[in-house]
Amino acid sequence: MNRRTALYATTALAASRVLGANDRLRGALIGAGGRGRYLTAEFKEIGVEMAAVCDVYETNLQAGLKVASSTAQPYTDYRRMLDDKSLDVIVVATPDHWHARMVIDAVNAGKDVYVEKPMAHTIPEGFDVIDAVRRTRRIVQVGTQRRSFDLFQEAKQVMDSGQLGEIRLVTSYWYNHQTSLSSRKLEGKLDWKQWLGSAPDRPMDEKRFFHWYYYWDYSGGLLVGQAAHIIDAIQWFMNSQAPLAVTCAGGQSNLGAEVPETASMIVEYPENYLATFTLGYKAMRYSGFNDQMKNFHGNKARFDVWREGYALYPEDPKAIDMKPSMLEKRPGSFGSASRAHIRNFLECVRSRKEPTAPVEAGQATNIALCMAMESLRTGRRLKWNAAARKVEV
Repeated sequence: MNRRTALYATTALAASRVLGANDRLRGALIGAGGRGRYLTAEFKEIGVEMAAVCDVYETNLQAGLKVASSTAQPYTDYRRMLDDKSLDVIVVATPDHWHARMVIDAVNAGKDVYVEKPMAHTIPEGFDVIDAVRRTRRIVQVGTQRRSFDLFQEAKQVMDSGQLGEIRLVTSYWYNHQTSLSSRKLEGKLDWKQWLGSAPDRPMDEKRFFHWYYYWDYSGGLLVGQAAHIIDAIQWFMNSQAPLAVTCAGGQSNLGAEVPETASMIVEYPENYLATFTLGYKAMRYSGFNDQMKNFHGNKARFDVWREGYALYPEDPKAIDMKPSMLEKRPGSFGSASRAHIRNFLECVRSRKEPTAPVEAGQATNIALCMAMESLRTGRRLKWNAAARKVEV
């Protein structure tokens, strides 16, 4: 997988080109599953020519081509696609264990990249991404779209105003209801060896392929998938980088896979606060309930931020009923977050400014997530040694 790295490193500058405001960007997708096709449609809607689609599963590849531009070229090997010097931006929407490798190869080829969260599947991979991005001076946006959502940007201003006082505790959760995994079957050719990539070699397994999210080799499950958004937002609001320590506990998997759908993590930060995140995907869903929540507990006020709203509750010992002094609700508004995030990325591709979700922020979140995965599997509280860039017991 590294055979072209040296060549790309020496040709990255030559492969890049200065874009004018009216130049139409040419993009390509790697990973044409549901999320990849959604992003392709969004990029296309904004004005990017989605000129290529790559997937190792024939069915997804054909579905991706239907969403992409009419003249889009198909690929089954993303490295061949990166040889096309006319491509400006690459969208990576593959299983997690491929994210880092593909970002590194793409920036070495002179491309700018929009990569789905999490940025990497291991901590060393994340540092490799940062090194490659900074060396090649490419623009990389991690897909934590809350950073570009106007409601969350307003909430961040409330946090920065000092109205909450000192914050020593942040609690958060993400609840949903999932009863089982589907029993999907292959409907076309699949290059299983290529799909596995750096993951351990195993016989072809349809369940692992369609439900990779729930297997440690390829992901950290919903715990990582949803905490990637929540922990990233907490660290952004609290102006934090990597944690001091992480502890995680979970129940058994009730979906017939490996990664549990019910778990809690405790993250300790050097800024002297504690953050908790609880995932519950066997919980009940009902109308009017905020399924995602972050509570910032200050000594002057509590600030609640959820997917489509926020509320500030000042301290009032005399109050019988707690009522917010500031309340903002925008039901149905979160759909615009991804598009705003893509727009920010494309603006930065043209201006060469830093995007709202740069790789350093992606790695800070990745460190916490990877430590949570290891803590859950080992039953240990793990500490982060920032100077040595390693996890310690």
